[in-house]
Formats: sequence, structure tokens, C-alpha cells
Amino acid sequence: DGVEKMTGLFAQLSAPIDFDAVDDQPVDLIFLLLAPPGAGADHLKALARVSRLLRNQPICDKLRAAADAAALYALLTEPTASQAA
Repeated sequence: DGVEKMTGLFAQLSAPIDFDAVDDQPVDLIFLLLAPPGAGADHLKALARVSRLLRNQPICDKLRAAADAAALYALLTEPTASQAA
């Protein structure tokens, strides 16, 4: 309770960490998704979109190279970005 709308947080770590990833690669891009209790399937759709986005290597490279928060937001909300997996 307390979360009124779905909210996402993106972070790039300054040093990658071992996260027991399936591909055995260290993790440096993190996405946190908070959803209200009544979000229904919307949170699953959002997680699927984030998953598709972060499996796309060119998009991940652009996220790492983004100059500021506005550039990150544009990449994360671009309609075609989540479909380019």
C-alpha cells in the first residue's frame, strides 16, 4: 500500500556486479518497478516491456551512453524501443 501509480526507476551502476545472471555477464543496468496492489496485469505488461528493452544490446548501449535524464527517459519511453528485441 502507499504506491498509487506504477512507477519505474532506472539506474546504471558505476561498477558492474555479479548477479548470477543467466548469461553469466555482470550487471550494470538496473530497473525497479513499483506497482499499486490493484495494478492487475499492468505490472506484468510493464515487466515484459522492460525485459524486451534490456535484452536489446543496441538499446542497452544507448542507455549506457545517455548524456542526461531526459535522454534516458526518451529511450525508455520510445514506443519502438520495447518492440526492438
